[in-house]
Amino acid sequence: MKVLLLNGSTHAHGCTNQALEIVATTLNQDGIDTEIIQLGAGAIHDCIGCNGCKQDTTACVFKDDSVNTFIAKAQNADGFIFGSPVYYAHPSGAILSAMDRIFYAGGQFLHHKPAAAILTARRAGTTASLDVINKYFTINQMPIVSSTYWNQVYRDTAGTPTADAEGTQTLTHLAHNMAWLLKCLDVGKTAGITTPTNPKVAKTNFVK
Repeated sequence: MKVLLLNGSTHAHGCTNQALEIVATTLNQDGIDTEIIQLGAGAIHDCIGCNGCKQDTTACVFKDDSVNTFIAKAQNADGFIFGSPVYYAHPSGAILSAMDRIFYAGGQFLHHKPAAAILTARRAGTTASLDVINKYFTINQMPIVSSTYWNQVYRDTAGTPTADAEGTQTLTHLAHNMAWLLKCLDVGKTAGITTPTNPKVAKTNFVK
């Protein structure tokens, strides 16, 4: 079993990556393989709603950033962690642009797979940012993995999250819960329990 972790910060070795490393290390200790993907410091395209991904059903039409790399790897992943710094009380613009395209072009590869968001911040905006990212999971039929507090960690003046003892503990507990859920789902698959099929039939339009 494998968990794919996305670093939504432009800083490859910054606070968000350190937080993801805490989660990845704990998952490894629980027997789960991990891989961290860095969005990078370059520009990330917004989704333009062109529906080109409906023709090529495995990729986004924009192929010059890391989004399609994530979509390709998502096909063989069993769970996901999305990490972001908090800017102006919301996740990074890069991760939101990436997630729009990941879920629009590759959402079928994430269906019914456990996911969680983790946020790093100097002070405020973490819970609002969690709400934003969690909504991607809820409309894609993905179980949200929880912890013993909100999945957030604060950085010190050196930009290090490990000084936040409770935050570090929260991330560790999150990883244990993710590993536990993945193993439970694996047992279910072995027992012949399949994921539900929920076709979209009705779509409401609001008429003025």
